[in-house]
Amino acid sequence: MTMQPHSPTFTLGQIEQGPPCCEPIPHLSIKGLSVRYGAQTVLDEVSLDIYKGCITALIGPSGCGKTSFLSTLNKMTDAISHAHVTGSIHFDNNNILDAQTNVLQLRRRIGMIFQKPNPFPLSIERNLELPLKEHGIKSRKVRKEKIEKALRDVGLWHEVSDRLNTSALALSGGQQQRLCIARAIILEPEILLMDEPCSALDPISSGIVEDLIIRLRGDYTVIIVTHNLAQAKRVANYAAFFWMKERVGKLIEFGQCQHLFDTPQHELTAAYISGAKG
Repeated sequence: MTMQPHSPTFTLGQIEQGPPCCEPIPHLSIKGLSVRYGAQTVLDEVSLDIYKGCITALIGPSGCGKTSFLSTLNKMTDAISHAHVTGSIHFDNNNILDAQTNVLQLRRRIGMIFQKPNPFPLSIERNLELPLKEHGIKSRKVRKEKIEKALRDVGLWHEVSDRLNTSALALSGGQQQRLCIARAIILEPEILLMDEPCSALDPISSGIVEDLIIRLRGDYTVIIVTHNLAQAKRVANYAAFFWMKERVGKLIEFGQCQHLFDTPQHELTAAYISGAKG
């Protein structure tokens, strides 16, 4: 089987519907998305739908454009002066790539968790209070309620409730990553972007964060970059496989995660999953 000369568009009609926790409707609809840094194209003509309430894993070898793809979804690429993004990303019938998009509001609705835990060098409470203040929540009572709820949602409340005024940097790596997830969900986003959120953690902490990600399913639409294929298979409803072709990242295959792993439709997908390539 050979790859077609154009990148396919993947929609729900071409694959079976996801598990019951997933709404059978697109939350994000990406068409012809390309990313260039200066003269170098790193991602070319990616088209797929991301389904509401589901976890979608982005898999593939390093350098094939997964993180660049993820970064376009809440316009993090805007921070890179030489980045140029074309195509469309429709969210609530609006193309978020349009210049008039309110980036602050977009990032409230589409949160980001990075590979390495990055708490602010402040107290645990201040880490969660700052984004609330930035988004105009002035009531201290409301802020405290939201902080407690976010910490409970990530399973941290009982671990840190008696030391909210201590430095977040004193937390373990896994606790720091859960704090960063709490900092993202405290703004009540609809979509969470995760760039290898477990890769910098020890196995026990990784397992705790992975369990948390699974619990987020249904309440949030989650898109996660991971090099851990076993993890992708455990947590994701859908998987998108990226590959480098002529030094440019391409989307090769997208589908229900279990089906993509068990019966891949493209020879590159099969080779990568089996360990023969990548």
